[in-house]
Amino acid sequence: MPWREDLAPRRMARIAVVAPETRWRRVLAELADAGVVEPERADRAVESLTRALASSVAGRRGPTAAEPRVERDRLDVQRAAAEGREDLVAGEVELDRVTGASAERHGVRAVAGWAPVAALPGLADRLAPLGGGLAELAVPPGKDPPTLLRASAGEGAFRPLVDTYGTVPYRDVDPTWFATAAYVVMFGMMFGDVGSGLLLIAAGLWLRATRRPQVAGVRRAWPLVVVLGVSGAIFGLLYGEFFGPTGVVPVVWLRPLDQPTTLLVAGIAVGGVLLAVAYTLGVVNRWREGGIGLALYAPSGLAGAALFVSLALVSGGVLWGQTWLWAAGLVLATGALVLLAIGLRVGAGPGAAGSLQASVELVDIVIRLGSNVVSFARLAAFGLAHAALGKVVWDATTGLWDTNPLAGVVVFVVGTVLAFALEALVVAIQALRLEYYELFSRIFTSEGRPFHPLQIPFASPEEST
Repeated sequence: MPWREDLAPRRMARIAVVAPETRWRRVLAELADAGVVEPERADRAVESLTRALASSVAGRRGPTAAEPRVERDRLDVQRAAAEGREDLVAGEVELDRVTGASAERHGVRAVAGWAPVAALPGLADRLAPLGGGLAELAVPPGKDPPTLLRASAGEGAFRPLVDTYGTVPYRDVDPTWFATAAYVVMFGMMFGDVGSGLLLIAAGLWLRATRRPQVAGVRRAWPLVVVLGVSGAIFGLLYGEFFGPTGVVPVVWLRPLDQPTTLLVAGIAVGGVLLAVAYTLGVVNRWREGGIGLALYAPSGLAGAALFVSLALVSGGVLWGQTWLWAAGLVLATGALVLLAIGLRVGAGPGAAGSLQASVELVDIVIRLGSNVVSFARLAAFGLAHAALGKVVWDATTGLWDTNPLAGVVVFVVGTVLAFALEALVVAIQALRLEYYELFSRIFTSEGRPFHPLQIPFASPEEST
């Protein structure tokens, strides 16, 4: 189904691009302009082309190479270098790298590579008039395809939350939307203030509108900044905070400084929900990576998820005084520990050393699970710190208002700006830390390899028509 496909990277195929030796250069140029195949490449290009490129770039435009371009027909590299066409020389070097990794037999040349399955029909139609063709190859054992994630509307602003951690493995579920939702909720809970949230929204809209080159690298993140501002404003309304306890907005839920215990429990509860989703994604990923065995015994698979659920059952039984609840949790925990022990023992290897290693790892898993859950208490701790800073600034402002209103205004403005800058930075880092260490450690067990297609446009637009 389409919605299921959207959760995973694009399906990739191992292919060979084949063409007669006499047509190889033209087919390769067309392939580069299409930009949908990642071919195997040689480690080095022809020495003369490398020298020509280095001489051209160093002698004409300094240390920065031009963006590669290709011509449909074979290029006179020396002449292009003499004319200052570094772009064409760079493109020819890239084509030569691919040719260096190709194989030739009986006048036919071929190179292996990866391409999205959906792009193969169009590519085949494009190469056929030139004498080129595609052949599907078997995937080598133990070698996963490169990852090409699907591009959804607005996802480009949120994708860095995942990409900064690592590349999604080819067989895994793409967690971008979950990562975004988790980050936004955690940020808002720690940064709950209507006024500060509105400032973030304004900053995001300014990023969208400005064309300043200094912020060009972060401009695409403006939707994330706006959404974080909305989350902060919503939680600020729940807390009754508008640049501190100013009374501008009512308290919808609780005041953090008045009910810290309730906020602490809420923070751990939110963390529990996020961990449950992370474990669910982890089970799916382990199944896709290694089948039922890995999904059953892995610490981030069903065994780990069952241990997490058992912790929730035992905690709920003790909290609410329900004997059957914590008893069921203990039974489930026993089964989960047995599965984990079996999986760890098999992975550790035979002998006493393997048994000792498995035992240590099992104890470590149990301890880390408890600490991971408690880590989400920082959602409440930083929410309290944010509220406390706002209260300090507001108390100082009101204390000066009767005697020196101007000083009170200065204190309010300066204190609010400093608190906003400090808290925004700290909360952003803490939310990222929770996401990477507590959630992604269950979703991912390895890192994939990003898809890097050969993508060199024709030098003249009319050549691609």
